[in-house]
Formats: sequence, C-alpha cells, structure tokens
Amino acid sequence: MKNHSLIILVLLAAFSACSQKPSSPIGLEAEYPTKPNLVFILADQWRAEATGYAGNPDVITPNLDRLASESLIFENAVTVMAVCAPWRASFLTGQYPLTHGIFYNDKPLDSEAITLGKIYKEAGYQTGYIGKWHLNGHQRGEDPFSGRNQPVPKERRQGFDYWKVREVTHDYNNSFYFDENDQKQFWTGYDAFAQTDSAISYIQRNKENPFVLVMSWGPPHDPYPTAPQEFKDRYDWRKIKLRPNVPLALQDSAKRVIANYYAHITALDSALGRLLDEIDNAGLAENTIFVFTSEHGDMLLSKGVLKKQRPYDESIKVPMLIRFPSKFGKSSRNISNPINTPDLLPTLLGLSGIAIPETVEGKDFSNSLISGKEIVSEAALIMLPVPFHEWQFKNGGREFRGIRTRRYTYVKDLKGPWLLYDNEKDPYQMDNLIGRTDFNTLESSMETILMKKLAERNDEFLPADEYMTQWNYLYDRTDSIRPANYLEINR
Repeated sequence: MKNHSLIILVLLAAFSACSQKPSSPIGLEAEYPTKPNLVFILADQWRAEATGYAGNPDVITPNLDRLASESLIFENAVTVMAVCAPWRASFLTGQYPLTHGIFYNDKPLDSEAITLGKIYKEAGYQTGYIGKWHLNGHQRGEDPFSGRNQPVPKERRQGFDYWKVREVTHDYNNSFYFDENDQKQFWTGYDAFAQTDSAISYIQRNKENPFVLVMSWGPPHDPYPTAPQEFKDRYDWRKIKLRPNVPLALQDSAKRVIANYYAHITALDSALGRLLDEIDNAGLAENTIFVFTSEHGDMLLSKGVLKKQRPYDESIKVPMLIRFPSKFGKSSRNISNPINTPDLLPTLLGLSGIAIPETVEGKDFSNSLISGKEIVSEAALIMLPVPFHEWQFKNGGREFRGIRTRRYTYVKDLKGPWLLYDNEKDPYQMDNLIGRTDFNTLESSMETILMKKLAERNDEFLPADEYMTQWNYLYDRTDSIRPANYLEINR
C-alpha cells in the first residue's frame, strides 16, 4: 500500500511539473506560482552617505548594513525634487512633478491618479500604508497646513486599504494617526517603533496572501534632538567627523545636529532589524521585494545650510537598497548609474510581473537588475519649479533644473548655467566649474543632456509664478512671492 501511494505521488508531481505555465518575461510564473510581496520602507530626510555600508565612520546602522549585504545597493539614487510631497507623488505615480502637479508641499494629489496602491490592488494584492502620507493637502483658500491634522478620506487613499496614517507630523513622541474608519488613535512612545509593530502585525495577518506594505517613518527629519535617549547616548557630538564643506564657524553646531540626526537613524535601524527578522522568520524573505530608501537628504550645515530643496548631493542623493533573493540572489551588488524617483514604480511593477500603465513616465529597470547588468541610465533629472518654505525666494531660493550623472552634477537657473561639479574629483562639491574655459566642452555636453531631458518632459522651465497660476495654487502664508527684479539680483 505504501509503494502504491508513493507511485501516485510521483505521478502527480510529474504531471504538475509538465503542466507549469510558460515562463513570463521575467520568470515569475515559472519559479514562483505566488506573486512576490512588496515591503517598502521610507524614511524622511535620510541622506545617502549616512549609513555604515556607505562608509560613514560614525553612524551606527548594523541592521541596514546586514540588509545591504543581501541587496542591490544603488550608489546614485537621486530624488527628482528634494522635498517631501513631490517625491511621494512621483513615487506613487511614476510621473514627474510637472505632470502630477505636486511641486509644492501640502497640495492634494488627484484622487483619480493611477498609483502604486491601486495598481497592486487591482492585481490581487492586499494593500497597506502606515505612517506619514503628505499627499492629501488642503483646498484652495484654506489654511495651508490645515490638512496635516485631519483624516484622509477613503477616496483619497490611492488604493491602500490597511490604513494607519497621519498626513504630517514631526512630533515623534506624541504622535497620533487615523485608522481605516477615520478614528483618531495614538502611537505609544516613539512613533516609528509603534509603526513597526503595526507593520509586523500586518505581515503576520497577510503572510498567506500577496501583499504590499508601505511604511513611512517621519525621522530622521528634524527636529533633530527628539530621538529616544538610549540612542542619543550612543553618540558623542565631539567625535563626529564632518564633511569638509561645513564652514569652520558652524562646525560645533553641525556636530551637535548630526549626533542627534544619527541617533534617529540608529533608532530606525533597530526597528528595521525587528521587521527584517519577522520577514525572515515567517519564511517570506525569498519571495519578498524589500526596499529601503528616503525621500531626500539633509544638508546638515554642509555649505552652511540645513534641510533640503537644494541641488547638492547632501540634499538630492538618498540611500536605496532592494532585496529580492528569488531574483537577485543573496549577495550584494552595486548599481552605479543613476536611478530617479519616477523610475521606482515601473521597476517595482516589472519585478512583480505587473503591466505598467501608460501614465507612467519613469523607466523600468527590472530586466537589467534581474540579469545582473548595470542599468542603462545616462542622467537623473533634478528640479525645483517653485522654491518654498525654508528656501523661499527671500532666503535665496531659486528655480532650477539640472542633472546628476554617475560622475557629474550640472544645474542651471533662470539666469543660465549655475553649477557644474566633477563629483569623482570633487566629492564635496566645493569647486564650481561653471564659466571656466577648460571645462567648456564638458559644460556643453551636460547642457545637451539636460535639454534633452527637458524636451522629453515638455518642460519649458518657466518662472515659479507661471506654474502656480497654471495649477491654481496659492503661495503658503509663510512664503514669499518672487520679487519683480529677481533676474537682476546678483547671485
């Protein structure tokens, strides 16, 4: 009887092997009958160099370093627009800011937009979102920050069903959110830790089904000194090593700020470790696309300024890791060519075997990533159609367009060429090559690439007021309108 049962099992296995569907273009159906999960971890204002795996000698990130040892490491992940809401809209839609219209914080993303949550939901996934949203905005004429403390209506959640979300907060130790029923709830303690608990619960409940989870932490965005004390105690500000582009007069201040910034990072790293352990222990790691990245960086007093919006590497470059063992193996690999924010959605859809909507403008690099090849990407577009908030016009803000290639940064403002850096020879961007005759050929080649990028996007590079008028936006109460003599003001 036992032999008879064994023969039946062998025959069933052989029949099953013969009846497999033909391989899909990226092999998902042949190797894994179940769809891959997607876990997307987003930090806010975490700059690219602030990780152990990137060679930073001070910051403590053992779990992130462990993840990097098993992931694709994107050396030049470039944010298309280094500020919160525009990055989020470009990530979810795969579009550039002047297409989806979110080029200014606290403006509402179109509820009819075709977005990551809706696409994966239609493909049969459970969809969840935890943490900071920053895409509901406010209506014209309302207080510009009024939406930050209000629930996001169900029709504006862009396809996400599991919902533990606050529009915006940076009070990480006294943080509330709204659930699926618009009921106000409170995170206990440091909110990133409680949000990670919620993420683990979501994964445990959905591990038998394909799922998407986006978890969006608020830190290490300022305020800098608010990380849990146990993580602050791990840093002595006097021992922090600064980038050479921090002015001498600001170096003590920079060390204090950075020590607190790193404390947030190490706290998040501990939360990341718990999440990775859960995925591994649940047996989900092999068939889960796990992404870690950030919206933008933080100047942290490099060049004498804080925060973002500017076209320098401290602002535009972010850490990015993608682990997907079933397609990438279990060893790390560096990707050196630039990848831009709108490229993330199509690349994730390609890795998931899901058709890419025609509305998506970014590039799908999934085939190159799976095959082990370098991605074909000449340059990432960077832009600031409208300066606002901490870099408004009266604080020196300016409209710009630019490119970040694997080696060079080239930026122009409305007056003409502004910045040109050889980032290989000048990694701290202290030697601007614009206007130097020995670099005319390089400047011309960078201009050609930038103009090609703008032509592809039908971007006329207009003054800020033009875009505000086109989209029927008002400047926020704290922002200044561009002065009439703007083009005559000296740099």
